[in-house]
Amino acid sequence: MSQNIRDFVPTPCDLVALGEPTHQEPAFRLVRNRLFAQLVDLGFRSIALETDRVAALTVDDFVREGIGSLDTAMSTGFTHNFGNLDGNRQLVSWLREYNQHRPPEERIAFYGFDTQTENTTAPSPRRYLEYARDYLRLDLDLASLLGDDERWNREEAILDATKSIGATAAAERLRVVANDMLIALEARAPALSATTSYAEWRRARTYLTAGIGLLRYHKQAARQLELDVRISLLSSTRDALMAQNLIDIRAIEAGRGATLVHAHNLHLRRHPGTMRVAGMVLDWVGVGAIIGALWGEQYTFIAGTLGRSDGLGIPEPKAGTYEGLLQSRIGTWGLADAATVATGRTRAATPPEKGYFPLDQATLDTADAVLHIGDAAAVAPASRTAG
Repeated sequence: MSQNIRDFVPTPCDLVALGEPTHQEPAFRLVRNRLFAQLVDLGFRSIALETDRVAALTVDDFVREGIGSLDTAMSTGFTHNFGNLDGNRQLVSWLREYNQHRPPEERIAFYGFDTQTENTTAPSPRRYLEYARDYLRLDLDLASLLGDDERWNREEAILDATKSIGATAAAERLRVVANDMLIALEARAPALSATTSYAEWRRARTYLTAGIGLLRYHKQAARQLELDVRISLLSSTRDALMAQNLIDIRAIEAGRGATLVHAHNLHLRRHPGTMRVAGMVLDWVGVGAIIGALWGEQYTFIAGTLGRSDGLGIPEPKAGTYEGLLQSRIGTWGLADAATVATGRTRAATPPEKGYFPLDQATLDTADAVLHIGDAAAVAPASRTAG
């Protein structure tokens, strides 16, 4: 057992994925911050969180360039209410302090790698497409194709295929226009990078690919499928877009150092995900399954596990469970080789409303190591949780 992540990071390594079994336990973010500081000493120069990639540009501007304020970065640079979390605020504050007296090439970059979607909604692609259009200085009438944003934003557009805008003639035309803009952006990269900057060109591309991703998501939402198959498809689509974001991030960061990515275990594990929700069994291919298949040993997955959390109402794990075996060896928190608990079984009777998923065989089999938090209150006695 160890509290040193260096013992579990292979050399060379491009991407370390640190999972958590729930977003609602603050201890995982605090431990993540400590582990990332260790990785920075190993040459890691970027971190990617499960939050909207475009929104996260505001955070990166703050931590690398000092643009804006900490409060602004937290209020506008995070989605899913993650900007309200103490552990994330501490991370952003630490990144700014670390970067402010270092040359640009040594500064740590902050990324979001998620899409703009929530579970039951996906926004209009307007702001993303218009940003790229304006950067390219194109005379394009996107407004007539986009129509009213409410048609895209409403919950029914995702949950009911008959109410979706994704298969309309206007949406089909938008996809063609957006892809043409991407070709133009890339073909004009030399001139645009010279007349603006590489950073501005990269930002425009991030906006444009986000808009294209939303168009693809809305297209999938328009398919006439049974609800469980529909939600599974949308989950896979979201994770495929997240995986593409990580691939893009690594392309940017390849010459500077490795990346830590932090998200829920179900996104990061190498095995396709399964989840029971409202009587449905949802199956999808997650980020980890995609990246793990493409990158092999360059992708390291550390699964997060939880022993006891008074805040979430999760009691001491029973002996013989994966968490129970870890609990007998790890007090407050620690890292262990995944093989050390291979003889365990899955924990039962945990509160599903807390978004907590106990360690299971599929996750363990695809993990290179586990991060176990035995006593959450000893790590984060008074931190706020996600809403």
